[in-house]
Amino acid sequence: MKNIVITGSTRGIGLALAGALLDRDCRVIINGRAQQAVEQTCVDLALRYGSESLFGFPADVSDPAQVQGLWEYAAQHLGSVDIWINNAGLGHDTEPVWQVPTAQARSVIEVNVLGVIYGAQVAMQGMLAQGFGQIYNLEGFGSNGRIREGLSIYGTSKAAVHYLTKALIEETRETGIQIGSLQPGMVMTDLVLERFAEDPAALDKAKPIFNIIGDKPENVAPWLADHILQNKQHGASIDYMPTSKIVGRFISSPFSKRDLFDDHEEK
Repeated sequence: MKNIVITGSTRGIGLALAGALLDRDCRVIINGRAQQAVEQTCVDLALRYGSESLFGFPADVSDPAQVQGLWEYAAQHLGSVDIWINNAGLGHDTEPVWQVPTAQARSVIEVNVLGVIYGAQVAMQGMLAQGFGQIYNLEGFGSNGRIREGLSIYGTSKAAVHYLTKALIEETRETGIQIGSLQPGMVMTDLVLERFAEDPAALDKAKPIFNIIGDKPENVAPWLADHILQNKQHGASIDYMPTSKIVGRFISSPFSKRDLFDDHEEK
């Protein structure tokens, strides 16, 4: 049984990952900015997995004091933290840099970059004190340097997370604390779909690619959970959709009936 904290786990891949880890007998702390969302998520998960291994704590990861509070809550209720996953993230309107509202751009950087930095700082200090632990940072579009029109600020934030993770791996080699990255690939979460809320034509244009290389959270999360729990390697990159898998998807796409936008999609 592992004790795990997942930031931003009231929806999307974070929520799916929480469920997969609970299903594997882990104890999990749910986190989100809004107390109501955290409480409702815990209620929903408890109906399926029971409440004995499930805890919730609201905290805004862009506030280092609240992140520290999340660690202290975890340490108090779990005794120790085996795995800390910096998952919380925000998207923005699919617009050129100069058309993204300033407040929205600031929020993306504060949550996606500073939130990961604060999470890493707090978790490292706590894990050094307890003598063990693993920290994973969730990467995403932009981590590999790819450019996509309209996603510049989000991509910049994930490029920063990629660099930060590489730096942390080097800085922590002699500490006994393991650092790694999670790369879930193109996951059909609310964060992704919200980008197309005001531009359904753009979504229609993107659907063929989504159907080839995309996946639903409930398909990705169990794979990630297994590899997280199995990993003993410092600097591990847990990649759900490596290049070889992408190539395979494109080769098989003429014969596939995958439709991520159909609730009755063939797996």
